[in-house]
Amino acid sequence: MKNLKQWVFCMLQPDEKETKAEKIFDVFIISLIIINVVMVIADTFSLPAAVKTAFEYLEFVSVIVFTIEYLLRLWTARLLYPGLSAPRAYIKYIFSFMAIIDLLAILPFYLPYIFPIDLRVLRTLRIVRLFRLFKVNRYTNSLSLIAKVFKSKASQLVSSVFVVGLLMVISSVLMYSIENPVQPDVFKNAFSGLWWAVATFTTVGYGDIYPITGAGKILSAIIAMLGIGLVAVPTGIISAGFIENISEEEAAEEEKKHYCPYCGKKID
Repeated sequence: MKNLKQWVFCMLQPDEKETKAEKIFDVFIISLIIINVVMVIADTFSLPAAVKTAFEYLEFVSVIVFTIEYLLRLWTARLLYPGLSAPRAYIKYIFSFMAIIDLLAILPFYLPYIFPIDLRVLRTLRIVRLFRLFKVNRYTNSLSLIAKVFKSKASQLVSSVFVVGLLMVISSVLMYSIENPVQPDVFKNAFSGLWWAVATFTTVGYGDIYPITGAGKILSAIIAMLGIGLVAVPTGIISAGFIENISEEEAAEEEKKHYCPYCGKKID
C-alpha cells in the first residue's frame, strides 16, 4: 500500500524528469481541462440537442475524473507535507490554493444533489467550472515559473504600479482643471479625467474623451510620452525576474551534478 501511495503521489506531482506514464497522465488532464473550458464557452451558444447531450456526458466523466484526482491528492497529502502529522497534512492540503480550485471545479456538479432548491438558481454556478482552467498550473512548470517571478518581484511591481497610479491621479486632476471650463459635459469631475488618464497612460486612446484646449493637448502629449515609458517598467521588471529565475534553476541543476544522487555526498 505504501508503494502504491508513493506511485500515485509521483503521478500527481509535476516533475521535470517525468516518466512516460506521468506525461500521458498530464496530457490527459490538461486535455480534459481544455475540453471543459470549450464546453463552458459553447454553452453560451444555441446548440443542437444531441450536442448538449454529449456535453452532459462529457461533464459527468470530467467531474468523476476530477473528483478521483482530488481524493487521490488528499490521500497522498502526507507525502506532500512529510513534516506534518496526517490530520494536519490533510487540513493544510484542503485549505491550500490549488485544493480550493480543485474543489470549486467539481462543486457545482454536486450542489444540486445536496441542496434541494430551485435548480435554475444553481445553474449560475456552472460558470465556476472555469476554475478548472487554473488546474493546468499543476501540470506545467512554465506557469509555476510565472508565479515565482511575480512573487520575487512583487515589491518592485507594486512600486512601479504605485508611481503610475500617482501620476494618473495628478494628471486627471490637472486635465479636469484645464478642460472642465470648456468641456463641462465631458470632463464632469476628476473621475472623468481619471478615465482619460488610464486610456492615455496605457496608450489605448479610445477617443471617447479628449482635450480640445492648447494646454490640455500639451498635457495629453506629455502624459502619452510618459505612459510609453512607465507602462514598460513592469515589463522590464518581469523580464529581469524571468532571466534571474532561469539562471538560478540552471545553476541549481549544475550543482546537482556534483553530488551523488544516492548518498548525497559531494563528488570531487
